[in-house]
Amino acid sequence: MIVRTWRGWTRESDAAAYEDYLLRTGFPGYTETPGNRGAYFTRRASGDMTEFFLISMWESWEAIRAFAGEDLGAAVFYPEDDAFLVDRERTVEHYEVFASA
Repeated sequence: MIVRTWRGWTRESDAAAYEDYLLRTGFPGYTETPGNRGAYFTRRASGDMTEFFLISMWESWEAIRAFAGEDLGAAVFYPEDDAFLVDRERTVEHYEVFASA
């Protein structure tokens, strides 16, 4: 299994609306892709900003490619992300799982 992570930041005042947007776009985009083994969409407030940390699990590099395209290191964005995000990682991190419980 492979874990894929990404971070983005909104204004605190936009956090609830971005959460709703992610649940309508990104969450189905991740979880409905064959080979997805789950996803955690998390958030935490920090001052006037909210950090969103997305964690997804994939059965193979091929499954990630089906979701993300050929550039496995590039983050996937949705049409209205620009309206919410004040900062974002343009790349993602991947970790190969060697043990879990």
